[in-house]
Amino acid sequence: MRHLLSRNETRDWSESVGGQLEDRGFGPRLSEPELAAHGARTPIQVYAIYENARRAKRGLTRAEYALEMGALFAPFTRVAHRNPHAMSQEVFTAEQLASVTPRNRLVADPFPRRMVARDQANQGAAVIIASVAKARELGVPQDRWVYLHGGADVAERMPLERGDLAAYPAAGLASRAALEIAGIGASDVALFDLYSCFPVAVFDVRDELGIAPEDPRPLTVTGGLPFFGGAGNNYSMHAIASLVRGLREASGSYGFLGANGGFLSKYSVGVYSTKPSDWRGFSSAGLQDRIDAWPAPAAAPDEALAGVVETYTIDYQRETPAGVVIARTPAGERFVAAVEDPGLVQQMIDRDPLGAEAACVRDDAGRRVVTSLG
Repeated sequence: MRHLLSRNETRDWSESVGGQLEDRGFGPRLSEPELAAHGARTPIQVYAIYENARRAKRGLTRAEYALEMGALFAPFTRVAHRNPHAMSQEVFTAEQLASVTPRNRLVADPFPRRMVARDQANQGAAVIIASVAKARELGVPQDRWVYLHGGADVAERMPLERGDLAAYPAAGLASRAALEIAGIGASDVALFDLYSCFPVAVFDVRDELGIAPEDPRPLTVTGGLPFFGGAGNNYSMHAIASLVRGLREASGSYGFLGANGGFLSKYSVGVYSTKPSDWRGFSSAGLQDRIDAWPAPAAAPDEALAGVVETYTIDYQRETPAGVVIARTPAGERFVAAVEDPGLVQQMIDRDPLGAEAACVRDDAGRRVVTSLG
């Protein structure tokens, strides 16, 4: 389709699918209009804001953090290299992933192109769920059976309602709950697939599970969304299918799958093994009650026009790069502001804006930074 459209050609893209479909609609709201109004409308911008918040928390320079992201994703490329279904089977080092080049251009600070999910793949995957009785009736060999040992499903707070933009505590709660239901810990897991649309989605869950950066276990069974392919909700179906194949080859071991949605907005976890397990079911209502009760930072009043930059991004996908900052007032209230002046955006590019003072003006469109950053 992309190829034809690039040549200004079209075809009949319509399709007719038989059978029944459960259409749950678009789903819950995942972000605030305030973020979108100031230029953070899409995942690549919002995740970049989270990523720079994590860099601020880690106290790293741009170059140091780029290498940390590269070191996280370099092993993913080696997994994708061995996967015949992967979109990209090219192996990259951490330095190659971190280096900005014409083929690895910056798309949104701090992400070069190879650090983000790509949708250049036709995706199709399926799983069959059956009772033991039905599997026996169908003649499925028992060495093909993989059981769900534990699970959890939660929704995180809206982005601006989160006390720490560098963390994903709801995913941590879900992950630990699923492991507890399964009766194991993270150290007992042989195979992982952590949803990998952007590095921060992996970093945050890895940190919540207490997995060390030098742990030799790969955090993907497919190669991840930047290399196997993505984005879209169907990625995690591929991950389940790949995990099932891996567990059949490593009989008796455990697999952990973490599926992320939205803007680090919702997390679903499954713990699997070929070891038999009676289905007990699970409820995440208690976990969700805890998440919903977490306090949110105060939103700055309309008249607040100055603060310290908590995190930011620079969107390079526009014709002229533009910035978005999230800042805190002296009272700790949070606000969002756009950076549209090309000179100020260039200052953000030249000098790290984290921790800088931001002074704004406000009109009907929201806040705009009008002072030097960095």
